[in-house]
Amino acid sequence: MLEQEIHRSGGFLNLDILARQVVEGFISGMHKSPFHGFSAEFAEHKIYNNGESTKHIDWKLFAKTDKLYTKRYEEETNLRCHIIIDNSSSMHYPLLKKFNRDSLNKIAFSTLAAASLMQILKRQRDAVGLSVYSNEYDFYAPEKGSERHHHMLLNELDRIVANPDLNRTTDSYTYLHQIAEKLKRRSLVFLFTDMFQDDKEEAELFEALKHLKYNKHEVVLFHVIDKKRELEFDFDNAPKRFTDVESGVHLDLYAENFKETYQNSVEEYFNMLKLQCAKYRIKYVQTDIRENFEKILTTYLIERQKFAG
Repeated sequence: MLEQEIHRSGGFLNLDILARQVVEGFISGMHKSPFHGFSAEFAEHKIYNNGESTKHIDWKLFAKTDKLYTKRYEEETNLRCHIIIDNSSSMHYPLLKKFNRDSLNKIAFSTLAAASLMQILKRQRDAVGLSVYSNEYDFYAPEKGSERHHHMLLNELDRIVANPDLNRTTDSYTYLHQIAEKLKRRSLVFLFTDMFQDDKEEAELFEALKHLKYNKHEVVLFHVIDKKRELEFDFDNAPKRFTDVESGVHLDLYAENFKETYQNSVEEYFNMLKLQCAKYRIKYVQTDIRENFEKILTTYLIERQKFAG
């Protein structure tokens, strides 16, 4: 197991607190975005109309937005969402020494993104489930909407960040098929993965994703990368050893000598992934761990509207 020093707060890796901050920041900025008309419903508020009772006006939100909203209590929604996280060793790159929004590796980015989505789904009174896999099916929880269930999922997200293992490979084919069989009702499915697998595994992954689509689920593939390192290959030109954390295979080389060839190969691979996703009507979203979560939450809004329609 990798040695790590991770700051904890309240039993979780700050996930609940950070997720709330991410969502609140996103909501407060929505009035400046194309989703201005949707922000009231999204935030469980409706625009205040003259003549209505002022009893339920949210004055805190008024202070932030300079607009009057009243809290909604009666409306229920029935969206079902299942979040899937690839927990293979490559997702734990780079080594995480402290968990905060300015220091995230791929698995920490994915778990905070998942926690933020869960926060939104909780506000919307929607049901959320979670699957975690690598070369084993590490965790499964069906879609529920209770507070107890929410904290159980946070606890699992905490666990996978705090307990990285070396040499855990990815068996997407087997476990995505199993997940497809477990999801009995139509759901919005979010998959967080870095797509590090060989050609055979890649073909099998799309077969499994097709299974989810065949069962009428809407599927979003969040391709999680460290763009600076994994796409731009931004390393100094000192000799370095590059090690595959899943297989242990390593190469010693000067990064600058291979940078252009590497970039071309990776860009070609990423373009192929986009085409494959388009072919099977899977939403492909490339996410960089050094960026914020706006792209993920905006994708949720778009897909939620399509799903409900």
